[in-house]
Amino acid sequence: MKQQLGFVGIGQMGGAMAAHLVRSGFSVTGYDPSELSRSLAAKEGVQVTESLRDAVHGRNVVLTSLPNSAIALEAWLGENGILTYMAKGAVGIELSSIDPDTMCRIASEAEKKGVRMVDAPVSGGPVESACGQLVLMTGGTQEDIDSVGDVLDALSSSRHMTGAVGTGKTVKLVNNMMSMGNIVIAAEAFALGTAAGVDPNTLFNVLSQSGGRSHHFLKRFPKAVAGDYAPGFKIELGEKDVALGIELGRKLSQPTPAASLVREMISVGMAGGRRGQDIVAMLDYYLSLGRAANDKN
Repeated sequence: MKQQLGFVGIGQMGGAMAAHLVRSGFSVTGYDPSELSRSLAAKEGVQVTESLRDAVHGRNVVLTSLPNSAIALEAWLGENGILTYMAKGAVGIELSSIDPDTMCRIASEAEKKGVRMVDAPVSGGPVESACGQLVLMTGGTQEDIDSVGDVLDALSSSRHMTGAVGTGKTVKLVNNMMSMGNIVIAAEAFALGTAAGVDPNTLFNVLSQSGGRSHHFLKRFPKAVAGDYAPGFKIELGEKDVALGIELGRKLSQPTPAASLVREMISVGMAGGRRGQDIVAMLDYYLSLGRAANDKN
């Protein structure tokens, strides 16, 4: 029999994962403070509740997909938080992009209550979430990870053991530092190419087969060329993830000068009106700089 799952944080990413788990045969009860998120998840077949307790109580596995470290900490450890209602021997799967220290703190408090934690951030977006094609970076004991292997396999096309709890979050931050850097440089370069008179579609077709291409260039730039900046991965989440990586570098006295510049450029892009759009809206920001310069001339 499939495990009984609770899912806390059923927004764009979490909702897609929860719905896929339902389609995979799991019993899932989802909770989110957002009425809209609950409504959208319910339309996808997820049993939703307005109560965190009802989503968690009696479930032998609880998954969380939350926006940032502060929210994750409060959700797990706050008064009447998730750990308040989880039974001894249950397993928590923390999927969010948060810092390793927060993950370790959650796991430490969970251990005191007899709850086992699996650190399992994901690579991929809502599309991959909805069809079980995420890449998972799992930290924890092999025994704990194996105990929820069916859940992790349902969510992913591949999963990797990274080490102890906290290492999954570290790998995720490193991955996102690289990804956001790729996007910012690609946006800057692509804007230069079009400013020099190359047709955007021609430029994409050539670059998509050339050495400068990346996963995110191939995935995100076709929509950007069409002027579609609807969020798959919001620009503010990109800024948040790079900032977490920079902060980790500071704690380890490991310099991150290039990532620091990437973060500042994303922040400037948000300040220029791209908040709420996809991270690839950095292309629109660079294009706007060119238009502004030409207007002055």
